[in-house]
Amino acid sequence: MTTDAAPGRILVIKLSALGDFIQAFGPFAAIRAHHPGAEITLLTTPPFAALARRAPWFDRVWADGRPEWRDLRAVARLALQLRRARFQRVYDLQTSGRSSRYRWFTGGGADWSGIARGASHRHDNPERDRLHTVERQRDQLRRAGISRFPPPEMGWLEAELDGFGLPARFGLMIPGASPHRPGKRWPVEHFAALAATLPVPVAVLGGAAERPLAEAIRRSAPATVDLTGRTDLLQIGALARRAAFAVGNDTGPTHLAAATGCPTVALFGADSDPALAAPRGPAVVVLRHRPLAGLDRAAVRAALADLALRPPPGGEPDPGPR
Repeated sequence: MTTDAAPGRILVIKLSALGDFIQAFGPFAAIRAHHPGAEITLLTTPPFAALARRAPWFDRVWADGRPEWRDLRAVARLALQLRRARFQRVYDLQTSGRSSRYRWFTGGGADWSGIARGASHRHDNPERDRLHTVERQRDQLRRAGISRFPPPEMGWLEAELDGFGLPARFGLMIPGASPHRPGKRWPVEHFAALAATLPVPVAVLGGAAERPLAEAIRRSAPATVDLTGRTDLLQIGALARRAAFAVGNDTGPTHLAAATGCPTVALFGADSDPALAAPRGPAVVVLRHRPLAGLDRAAVRAALADLALRPPPGGEPDPGPR
């Protein structure tokens, strides 16, 4: 087992999902700060590879981190790739049964931070499943010797936005969520009524399947810009860095908006617990109502107005929604 305090080859594992991946930005930054001269590889999955390659925390990104177990050739390729890399330390931020098995793919000789049996820095806190994702990962990293957690720098989230026809000032609305969990969606008519009362137009984010939501919002607020199906993750991050505010359901783009520092109101119902998974960022308000459909529009607008009155880090308040 390696005891080198400054290992030269490090593997970080984070496979999914989008919100969880974004909440790992802080741990990614902490690992890089703790190992400034190391060669750090991220093992992830295709949806996050382009975003990770733009980030300043990794020297290389491998996107083949979740082969189907029945695809024995793909599993063997991954095992061989991990074994040949001779990583000296592994930070398993996925901490799943799958990622724990990868310890044996690496040969079992690397220092391992995670929950795998036999790990050198096992995160065996009995409270781990009752901690917010951010606190849980910090506790895990502390047990591996990392004590400094600098705020992740987000200036790398840049992308071309000229083709979207955006006004000088705009907000973001994120009315979608998992199609299999309708309880995570604030009704689109509430988003539409809210958009009609705001002093700046909104741009609606989401996948192509959420275009009807954008159309419903635009019927109430004609200046709405429909970006559903038109943005990648880098563009969503760049939009959030420019937006006056964001309001959205508990879904990945809302987490990304919050992480950039965009003043964000996140809406939660009964399907997920904000104490465990709320978006984190310098200007976030979380509103929860069970059921979410009963959340009053006035409460959401008041939260947006409250965020607009808060001074941004190092600056003056933004004259946002009133």
